[in-house]
Amino acid sequence: MLTHSLFQHFFLFSFILFFSFSYCQIETIEDSDWIPLFNGKNLDGWTVKINGKPINENLHNTFYVEDGILKVSYDGYEKFDMQFGHIFTNIAYSHYIVRVDYRILGTGMPDAPHWTNLNSGIMLHAQSPQSMRIDQAFPVSLEGQFLAEGATAGTQTGNAVTPGMHIEIDGKLNKEHIINSNSKLFPVDTWVTFEAEVNGHEEIIYRINDDEVIRFTHPQLDDTDNDAKRLIAAGASKLVSYGHIALQAEGQPIWFKNIKIKVLEK
Repeated sequence: MLTHSLFQHFFLFSFILFFSFSYCQIETIEDSDWIPLFNGKNLDGWTVKINGKPINENLHNTFYVEDGILKVSYDGYEKFDMQFGHIFTNIAYSHYIVRVDYRILGTGMPDAPHWTNLNSGIMLHAQSPQSMRIDQAFPVSLEGQFLAEGATAGTQTGNAVTPGMHIEIDGKLNKEHIINSNSKLFPVDTWVTFEAEVNGHEEIIYRINDDEVIRFTHPQLDDTDNDAKRLIAAGASKLVSYGHIALQAEGQPIWFKNIKIKVLEK
């Protein structure tokens, strides 16, 4: 028969074991909510579109996979020649959290525009690559801009950039192309975590290393932009509530890893 003291120890041990097991179960369930968008092996599930080229022509192997990292490289280029590129998810999303680690490194292409220096990003609510013009440099989308120390395009990372769109800030329509976040710049060759919480048309929040840096609402097509007008003429709603996710290649080498999504809607 267990003594009272032994019983207390046995009960305490059992409780700790049960709590630890339960905690592990909770962690496993939460972790399982994240779905990898990138398999770390190849570009399956993604579509490449480079300015001036048909879809899935991965010019000079701009996008490639090495050591589990999705890399953007210009080693095969003699000149950039305004060949902006994007790699799109094959699936469009509406309500979700997307997370990616990025690392800006190296030197950009010398003939690329000066603002592309140490500059890249992720595009949200993007039009499909199939709907882009062959000579369209950027998809109509919402960008989470990635900048590193020494960039010429801004003094903080995680800015909201709006090719072909407008957004609302604090309930007011904002027609600026770049809306600054309250983040800072990080050194070149540093891994930085970007997260966007996207709630359809209602609200979008950007976070850098888990700190909120900007939030905005009600993304909408800019009916003065030629590419946005094409989408509207084709039947797209002016009020944007979903789209593809795309990673940029705009003349600056960059690496991406841990690209994953958590779907928020049922």
